[in-house]
Amino acid sequence: MPSTTHSRLRNTDVLVVGGGLAGLSTAVFLAQQGVDCLLLERQPELSGHPRARGIHPRAMELMRSAGLEEEIRALPSARRLADNSGVVAASSLAGPERGALDEKYVMDVRADVGTLSPTGWCLCHQGELEDVLRDRAERLGVALRFHTELLFLEQGGPAGEEITAHVRDRATDTERTVKARYVVAADGAHSGIRQALGIPFDGEVLGHYVNVHFRADLTEQLAGRRFLMCCVFNEQVTGALLPLDNADDWLLHIAYDPAATDLESFTEERCAELVRAATGVADLGPRILSVSPWEGAARTAGRFRDGRVFLVGDAAHVMPPSGGFGSSTGIQDAHNLAWKLAAVLDGWAGPGLLDTYDEERRPICRATVEQAALRSKDRPRLRDEPDRRRPVDPGIVEDALVWLSWRYRSGAVTPWDEGVLPEYGVWSAADDGRPGSRAPHLWLRRGGAELSVLDLFGSQPVLLTGPDNRPWQEAARAVSHELGLPLAVHGIGAELTDVDDRWPELYGVTAQGAVLVRPDGVVAWRCADAPVFARDTLRSVLLRLLAREPGRPGGTGRPEKPAVSVT
Repeated sequence: MPSTTHSRLRNTDVLVVGGGLAGLSTAVFLAQQGVDCLLLERQPELSGHPRARGIHPRAMELMRSAGLEEEIRALPSARRLADNSGVVAASSLAGPERGALDEKYVMDVRADVGTLSPTGWCLCHQGELEDVLRDRAERLGVALRFHTELLFLEQGGPAGEEITAHVRDRATDTERTVKARYVVAADGAHSGIRQALGIPFDGEVLGHYVNVHFRADLTEQLAGRRFLMCCVFNEQVTGALLPLDNADDWLLHIAYDPAATDLESFTEERCAELVRAATGVADLGPRILSVSPWEGAARTAGRFRDGRVFLVGDAAHVMPPSGGFGSSTGIQDAHNLAWKLAAVLDGWAGPGLLDTYDEERRPICRATVEQAALRSKDRPRLRDEPDRRRPVDPGIVEDALVWLSWRYRSGAVTPWDEGVLPEYGVWSAADDGRPGSRAPHLWLRRGGAELSVLDLFGSQPVLLTGPDNRPWQEAARAVSHELGLPLAVHGIGAELTDVDDRWPELYGVTAQGAVLVRPDGVVAWRCADAPVFARDTLRSVLLRLLAREPGRPGGTGRPEKPAVSVT
């Protein structure tokens, strides 16, 4: 029987519901910004079943900003899979290859992206990454409550400024309440919060699959190959083999039709038979570790915000794994939302800034879901001989554009209406620092240390200037003091050396110009040259982009830090 005691668990600024990759990322990014955060997860522990294996370059940039890049690359799976790349097709693992996925839109995970990013792909198991994020969240002071489920939410409270969450400790069956300023729903594809709020989740189902995690020594059949995936097509099985350690730890994705095959039919014996068919080793004795069904769907929520509730990760969008966009897209959701919540809670941005989360992320996520679906529909072409394959769908956009070249339209960036080719939609091939885009990577040197310009972003807005930056320094200092907001100024060509002399080219400014970059590394505004009234110009821009009302006082909420820093 449930306990009749309805005690208070605690109050918090932000309640995160869901302890998977998106939820833990949200908690880490919020805690980095100094936001008090409580995370609930209904399961007693994180899932151990292997799932996503890759973090694309933009998501790795965000892990780098959290100080986690080296730790992630040192994970056992990341080390074992560091040399893997490519997708091949065959009738079985032991059989001859029919071909490989080598279309122009594919950018190999081992490709050098040094001019585009300071980091690159990392192939690591999602479970290991979640362990890293959980450890970092705990060290940052996040309160984690596993085996605790959300029962329902009540939006309202005094002046509509809080949410009451009713939760249950599943170990003791005790019900409690939590009061929070905001709630982040990271509760997965079947999000109970999304459903309770009546938010539509439209899209299409592309297929049904069963994941079989098994162990078997397939070193001989691999024959030294290091691929990401081997798509297998034969009379007994259609699916894909994924190496987890390039030796004896494997996943087999099996496609099946639920109208013709019961899920219960995937017994351990049948799964072993399908493994033998996929590997082409008739006498193989695989050890079946787990069997997990999943739906290959492409869906996007009708809205990412409802009052004080925000959707991230699979609660906001689901997509097939083709392209490896899913997990990384959820990490980007978390990063986009975290700084905005922090800015509003700390008082240096107005509540209207939170509207831009939906304005920015939903169009990008919807387009990314479409790209994943197009890639999934393209995979069956691997069945055919290379010279008989149908043409690639012209709607498929190159991988690097999906990773790095999206552009936001919202009230948190100055408007843009140029440089986007119609067929690219929300993406642009021009990496030129225009507002709404990710700030282009640029190698810098400070003292004897080399760093990326991206390493300057994270906790506060940053004003990048050229070497002639005294007017901007004075303007930033005055505006920061007046508006009560944190603002850093970095002079490129002054204290920071432009290693490759690319600053003006990449950011579209002169030596007297400036670029305002948000804490999430997105260009918010740029000025090609120094205006006559730099202070008034900067003040006006910040008020508008941060949804601040003129005359309303602000505050950093962290008095121990200076409001403005200048280098």
